[in-house]
Amino acid sequence: MPHQRDSCRRSDAQRNRERILEVALAELSRCADAPLSGIAKKAGVGQGTFYRNFPNRESLVLEIYRHEMQQVADSARHLLDTRAPDEALRAWMDRLSEFAMTKAGLADAIRQVTGAPGGPAKPSPTPVTHAAELLLRANEEAGTIRPGVTADDFFLAIAGLWQIDPHDDWRPRATRLLDLVMDGLRTRARHR
Repeated sequence: MPHQRDSCRRSDAQRNRERILEVALAELSRCADAPLSGIAKKAGVGQGTFYRNFPNRESLVLEIYRHEMQQVADSARHLLDTRAPDEALRAWMDRLSEFAMTKAGLADAIRQVTGAPGGPAKPSPTPVTHAAELLLRANEEAGTIRPGVTADDFFLAIAGLWQIDPHDDWRPRATRLLDLVMDGLRTRARHR
């Protein structure tokens, strides 16, 4: 019985953590200075639970960024398992645009915590880079994109995403941009 109680407590703690991250993402994207007490209240957790998970604003903001980045990276494998490589790549590009807009909304909060003297460094985008490589190699192998495109090439090609205002109706613009990039990737793809 004690083992079962521990398991329930762990799953409750995980749900609390995820709920905090979800609410904090929305609140901090809207306002970089959103009070932590308000985030805890909207997440339906007490101050103690909140601060046990995130002892300060820095740890919360960086965890949101890491969490979102990991979600984007993890979605690449799932998309490749469920779709043709070129469809998986294009769907992942849409997921990446969601992340870009989230990151843009969080940019002020990220700058506040990583720009302070002695503050933490922003996490590197390594998981997302690996995910891009996975998708690009799968497409190259399938002959659906031109050979030799690197993750660096890909991110330079879609860099315009980070120029789109997240407060406007950004989806149609992002879709047009990513369709252009996808068309460019397909140019001279070898066909088998």
